[in-house]
Order: sequence, then structure tokens, then C-alpha cells
Amino acid sequence: MEKTELIQKAKLAEQAERYDDMATCMKAVTEQGAELSNEERNLLSVAYKNVVGGRRSAWRVISSIEQKTDTSDKKLQLIKDYREKVESELRSICTTVLELLDKYLIANATNPESKVFYLKMKGDYFRYLAEVACGDDRKQTIDNSQGAYQEAFDISKKEMQPTHPIRLGLALNFSVFYYEILNNPELACTLAKTAFDEAIAELDTLNEDSYKDSTLIMQLLRDNLTVSCSFFQCCYPLSFLRTKIVISVSLYFESELNFLSENEHRYVSESITECLLVFCVGQMFFCRQTFKLNRRFIRPS
Repeated sequence: MEKTELIQKAKLAEQAERYDDMATCMKAVTEQGAELSNEERNLLSVAYKNVVGGRRSAWRVISSIEQKTDTSDKKLQLIKDYREKVESELRSICTTVLELLDKYLIANATNPESKVFYLKMKGDYFRYLAEVACGDDRKQTIDNSQGAYQEAFDISKKEMQPTHPIRLGLALNFSVFYYEILNNPELACTLAKTAFDEAIAELDTLNEDSYKDSTLIMQLLRDNLTVSCSFFQCCYPLSFLRTKIVISVSLYFESELNFLSENEHRYVSESITECLLVFCVGQMFFCRQTFKLNRRFIRPS
């Protein structure tokens, strides 16, 4: 099948939510050997993210049921067998993606953005394998994931703006790796907070094309910090308050252009209300020197 037909079929499969078919089409496109365009790259990523995502979700549910089942229960072996079946599917998908990355995608990447995107993807799929791996196999998988993330991180710091959505997405996933796989919340929080603060400092450099993607990833970084790194809120209450206000008001002004969904509108409204309440009980004087409400600064350029 011709490349254009495969891409059209992949788009149709995406609309029909038949992600296994979508992945098959984009795998065939990748194996033709040419460098993927941004659109093709995103189609491949979306396809496999959904394919592997279903297995990861199923594995978590089945593992939870297995842990809660009494060892004397006759159903335990059935549950274990089914969990292993899902694990096998997950490993097969991840192995396929990693082979595509090593054989075609990373090797053919001619610009830093593509290289960071694919190395991040490599780190992600080794991380998914680490979630179900054991013993020495898990250690090797973790090392491979960390190595891919670190290489992508080093390139992104040299070649990409702090507000670039791919650089921000990498920081988000790398921090998740530290928190969930290495059980190191301190490093996870440091990485996420640094990425967030660097992006906030250059928020006025965002272009209109990437503004929404970047600000929403920044929101995810902030939410992760709030949920899993509460000690930072004690150490840096002013910083958290200031950055939360900046991104919330930034998103509010963007909502005037009708770019946000109903849920995002509600989140922004609640965030601004929360910040204003904190101000009203005596915090305003702390922020007067560090936060200036400048519409030119927070509007998308």
C-alpha cells in the first residue's frame, strides 16, 4: 500500500478509535525508511500510546485484583494467568516500538526536535516495560529508560526553548520516571519545578501555535508538584503562589479567545479564585515586587 493511503487509513482508524489498525498502518509507514513528518510522527505516537495504554490500564486493574485475592482462592491462578497474558501483550507492543525507534526513527532524525521526541518516546516505552519487569531485567530496563530520557534532556536544554511543548513534555515524563520507577520524589520534584520555573520566566516568548500545548503541560507539571511534592509548597510558598497565578491568568486570557474546554474554564476560574482568597488574607505584600499583572506579558504572542 502507498504511503499516502496508509496515512489516510491511519487517520480513519483514529477517528474510529481502532488504534491497533492505526498502529499497524503507521508501523508500515515507518518501515518504508523515510524520515517522518511532524504529522506522521504524531500519528505514530498517538496510535501506540493508545494501544499500549489499554494494556497498562488493564494490567493495573488485574494486578490490584490479584493482590486482594486470598491465596487459598481457586480463582487466583486464573487471575495470574490473565495478568501474564496482558503483560505479554504489553511487552510485545513496547518491543515493537523500541525496534522502530532504534532501527528507523532515531537513526533518521535530522533535527533536534525530532531526536528529542523519539528519545523521549524510547524512555517512555522502557518505562512501561519497567512497570511490569522484575529482578535483573527490571534493573536493565530502568537503566535503558533513564539513559534515553537523559540523552533527550541534554539535547533539549541545548537546542530548545524552555517553553517548547516537547521539552516540557519530556520534563513531565522524566519526573514521573523518577517518582514512580526510581521512587525518588525529591529528584522528581526538583526536575519538574525547574522546568516549570524556566518556562514561566519565558512565557512571553511563546508563539500562538504552541501556546495551548505548552501551558497545559505546565499545568500538569504544577499539578504533579502540588500533589506529590507538598514539601516544596512549605519551602517555596511564594514561588508556588506566584507561578500558579501567572499560569492561571494566562490561561484565563486565552479563554477569552475560546481556546479552552469547559473543564479547563472551570479549572482556571477555581485557580484564580483560590489565589485571590490567599491574597485577601495577607499574602499580597509578598508578591507585589515579584508579580506584575501585564497583559502584554501573559497574552500569547
